Amino acid sequence: MKEVVVVEPHKVEIREVPVPELKNEDEVLIQMKAAGVCGSDQHIYHGKNPNSSYPRIPGHENAGIIAKVGKNVTNVKVGDHVIVDLLSSCGTCYQCTHGRKNVCGHVRVRGSGADGGWREYFTAPAKEVYKISDSVSWEDAALVEPYAIGFHCTARGRVEPDDVVFILGTGTIGSIILQTCRAKGVKKIICCDIDDASLARAKEYGADEVINSRTQNVVERVKEITKGCGVTVAFDSACFPGSLAMCLQPGIICNAGRMVPMGFCTDFEHISQAMINMREIDIIGSRMSQNAFEPTIQRMEAGELHTEGIATMCIPFAEVEKVFAYMDHPVPESKKMVIMF
Repeated sequence: MKEVVVVEPHKVEIREVPVPELKNEDEVLIQMKAAGVCGSDQHIYHGKNPNSSYPRIPGHENAGIIAKVGKNVTNVKVGDHVIVDLLSSCGTCYQCTHGRKNVCGHVRVRGSGADGGWREYFTAPAKEVYKISDSVSWEDAALVEPYAIGFHCTARGRVEPDDVVFILGTGTIGSIILQTCRAKGVKKIICCDIDDASLARAKEYGADEVINSRTQNVVERVKEITKGCGVTVAFDSACFPGSLAMCLQPGIICNAGRMVPMGFCTDFEHISQAMINMREIDIIGSRMSQNAFEPTIQRMEAGELHTEGIATMCIPFAEVEKVFAYMDHPVPESKKMVIMF
């Protein structure tokens, strides 16, 4: 079989290796069918992911078919279509025993701290795979993981119907957060980006108002839209140096509001205690997802998710070099790539 290895930043090898064998009777062998390309995969390639090590096989948005099962496996069988969880947790630490396995003290994340799915076959513990109906296309199946992030981060942000939501960045995750907030029936959603095409797509997904931060004053527009009240919860899915401080500017988030940053940008930002405490803002971290795969799969199977337009480019695995070419030289169509096996 073939696998993709980022040997070090900006150095990629396509290797031929044996198909892996099951290490124990609790594992399954997965034949890959589709893998989403995430911003964190780009950060691994560019050497900017603080959670990654090298050499590394990227890929945490993985969908495939069960090719082999161990004798102890009961939740799936050969031929089942499955989604693979991106994390392995210890199950015994404080975080795991308090419902926070996504930040387990010993967590290993596929495609980052452990090898991921950009290869034709790989093994995983059966408890880390979830069956999905074969009526769901492989392209959509690869989107389950980012939709699970939307499910998780809006739960972390305690999104309720009476909320007014601000979303900075209308790429893949921002669009999914938007859809999730819309499904929760929030009062109003304001999306902000520098790209008019992305903002137009956000309107199609249900945004009530859009702001182009390149041509408009964000604080003044938020004040205008909310009649000076500000928003109750803000999501930073743009995640550039300074984006967190931008969202925390007075006038955007109201008193007692919540701020949910989504990225791993390591640059320090100019944030004062007064920016937080004068309004008593909750800043809520969100990483990956927790118990979100199965409800997300159910929504995907029921056709409740607006997936059209989320994946902007499908690339055959035989041409996977194009993925890295677009990482170096992105075009609008490469905003969300999916590798098809």
